Amino acid sequence: MTRPPFIDAHLHLWDRDLLRYPWLDAPDNAPIAASYSVADHRALTAAWNLVSAVHVEAGAHPDDGERETDWLNAVADEHALPNAIIARVALDAPDAAAILERQAARPRVRGVRHLINWHPDADRQAYPRDLTMDSAWRRGFGMLAGHGLSYDFHGFPPQLAGLAETAALHPRVPVIINHLGLPILADGLAQWRAGLTALAAMPQVAIKLSGAGFVQSPFDPAAFADIVHEVIALFGTQRVMVATNFPTDRLFATLDETLSAYEALLVDLSDDDSADLWGRNANRIYRLDLKL
Repeated sequence: MTRPPFIDAHLHLWDRDLLRYPWLDAPDNAPIAASYSVADHRALTAAWNLVSAVHVEAGAHPDDGERETDWLNAVADEHALPNAIIARVALDAPDAAAILERQAARPRVRGVRHLINWHPDADRQAYPRDLTMDSAWRRGFGMLAGHGLSYDFHGFPPQLAGLAETAALHPRVPVIINHLGLPILADGLAQWRAGLTALAAMPQVAIKLSGAGFVQSPFDPAAFADIVHEVIALFGTQRVMVATNFPTDRLFATLDETLSAYEALLVDLSDDDSADLWGRNANRIYRLDLKL
């Protein structure tokens, strides 16, 4: 079977001996807690025609954010992966402008992620408030335009309305929604659907087919098939990207199971549209300048 060139639009690497990742110390994360390298990822994606990858900040200790970017550039110099870096910047921090300027000046940095999960359920809160509604955070978000950087959003459906308001205020900042917008069937899909509909109406917003294991446990493609098809219907085939979210998504399924599920759900796409979702969209959105 000939597969289209695959640009993994959402990869994590971590070296537990070099940087601190407090979240990986949680007992539930033991299956993914070991260091994960380019060699590990190349081995797992051997059957998938991997040609490039975008590294998204991996939850390193806040004080290690810039060190993570430097380490990733060194890794890329040696291994030719990752080809783009989405760096960590806390957009509401008092020194956000200075950190953003330093991160933006580093090689391969194409955007920023500030993981801002908030949910009415306190057990799902990375922050005690929804930062999409925070004036300081929105100012930081607006600074991205001056550096030509995108924003990767990782948050829950109750935050999508605030993200849509922020994106409308700053149309020059490309927004990439991580992990299907984290729809969770047990919560219902009304807020997810309303938020994605508003965001999909903005041409600067794209979305990743990743993190499908969050939809419902255990991992079951039948549980997220309709969600994947709805995302493609909302955003079209020019603003959707396939991504592994590995090794994090190994909590739900193997890499082959994960990508095979997306492949099966996309089987009816034309060869041209399939090439877009598997690689060409990521190449354009993250400005990789590869010949695909």
